[in-house]
Amino acid sequence: MGLVEGATEFIPVSSTGHLIIAGEWLAFLDKDKRDVFEIMIQLGAILAVCVAFRLRLLQTVSRLQHDPQAQHFVRNLIIAFLPAAVIGLALHHHIKQYLFSSFTVGLALVFGGVLILLIEKWVPPGKTQDIDHISSKQALQVGFAQALALVPGMSRSGATIMGGMCFGLSRQTATEFSFFLALPIMFAATGLDLYQARSLLSADDALIFATGFIVSFLSALVVIGALIRFVAQHSFVVFAWYRIVFGLLVLLLFADAPVLVQGLA
Repeated sequence: MGLVEGATEFIPVSSTGHLIIAGEWLAFLDKDKRDVFEIMIQLGAILAVCVAFRLRLLQTVSRLQHDPQAQHFVRNLIIAFLPAAVIGLALHHHIKQYLFSSFTVGLALVFGGVLILLIEKWVPPGKTQDIDHISSKQALQVGFAQALALVPGMSRSGATIMGGMCFGLSRQTATEFSFFLALPIMFAATGLDLYQARSLLSADDALIFATGFIVSFLSALVVIGALIRFVAQHSFVVFAWYRIVFGLLVLLLFADAPVLVQGLA
């Protein structure tokens, strides 16, 4: 489970969707415990971003009070963070209750894959080539795109990267901004989930949780470096076809549409 989280969190294939499928397939822990475990391994993936971009983060913090460029960067992260934060806070319970199913994941994977193919084919290359040149308007647009990832299977990284490309960012700039934008949204989401599930935390699970956390951190660190190199020379078409094929397999083999419909009723 830690490997699945670290390998899929930052590529546009949906880590949440893969964790739902992997958890059901492995029959890993009971549902409530598994939810808490997934929160912990997400923290491992977040830590990998902090380590991978530690120099940029430290420079931004140290220069924040007097450097307009650092202030602009942080302001853009806040602007892009707000849409998903507000919408997610308002709909958090309903999303958890009704949308966390294999059926939803399968549909979202296929839909997102088709969107990536369309964007890669029809959207012209973005003119914003540097993360420091992203405008506040572009940051807000990417923030609303990120809100699509509240649906399990859509992929936070996929929504932010593809959204960034639609709104004028180059593929490399959109990918880099997606990494940084992961920090506030994932810290906020995991913090909220941990607080709500605090009664389920137990010292008896410490070894299992620590193993997942460490594996998630290490695998995410590898994937971050690999993705940065990948986007320098390739499009995201391969991820689109992976999503479509995997999503169709999920719908055929794992989908629980009757359960979803019954829950909505």
